[in-house]
Amino acid sequence: MPTITMLYDTARWEEKALIEAAKRKNVTLKPIECKDQYYDLAKIDKAEYGDIVLQRCVSYFRSIHLTALLEAHGIKVVNGLHEAITAGNKLFTTLALIKAGVPTPRTMLAFTPEGSLAALEELGYPAVIKPVIGSWGRLLALVNDKEAAEAVLEDREHMFPLYQVYYLQEKVNRPPRDIRAFVIGDRVVAAIYRIAPEGSWRTNTSRGGKAVNCPVTKEVEDICLKAARAIGEGIFGVDCMETPNGLVVHEVNNTTEFRNSVPATGVDIPGYIIDYLVEKAKKC
Repeated sequence: MPTITMLYDTARWEEKALIEAAKRKNVTLKPIECKDQYYDLAKIDKAEYGDIVLQRCVSYFRSIHLTALLEAHGIKVVNGLHEAITAGNKLFTTLALIKAGVPTPRTMLAFTPEGSLAALEELGYPAVIKPVIGSWGRLLALVNDKEAAEAVLEDREHMFPLYQVYYLQEKVNRPPRDIRAFVIGDRVVAAIYRIAPEGSWRTNTSRGGKAVNCPVTKEVEDICLKAARAIGEGIFGVDCMETPNGLVVHEVNNTTEFRNSVPATGVDIPGYIIDYLVEKAKKC
């Protein structure tokens, strides 16, 4: 039986569930808390990492740099560097979706407040200003008019330069919910509706959104598989919205959380992940 190494920087419910799933399936899983580790770039002991590595670091930058190091030494990592870089950056994700012909909200890029305001005028209000890197709905701003946009942009100009890469997106006409589907390899194993709390437009469960089982219809399956393949191969959370013209994908998540999704769907998502890793390791 192949052995799995799981890299993490925060022991969340998900990481603990993966450890328990491996135990149930009699699979050896070695968890490594990597936040305080150090590495010699020229000397990596491949045997220490088993047959395959599951990358579960919350930090985008820690994740991609450590994955790059391991892949450079011939170690198989899921998700791989290309997938992690692409899915961890909203701009890169959108470009990949557009290239693959996946329906996605109209999005514009600017680098100054002046350029952003011009782009927003073309997009039309209301619109959403998002950081290109970030999760849990943090620093998303719904702007209803130019005055609101100016206030947000002024704040961003005083932040780290990354926040001056302005990712500007139309506000999609949707119900007060979106869909998060879990793609593992070539399967959509489960999906949830994320229902926004009353008075909020954000659906993130970390911000009080409610998780409810969503049937994996053919439409959901087709668009989510296509979106995942646009990013690469691995384990993804695909977020899409219902519009009058069908589903549109607005995000693909690399290190997906599923704490609220397992009880909502009754699906053993961590078990599916372990099975996928075992099969991938056998092919390495």
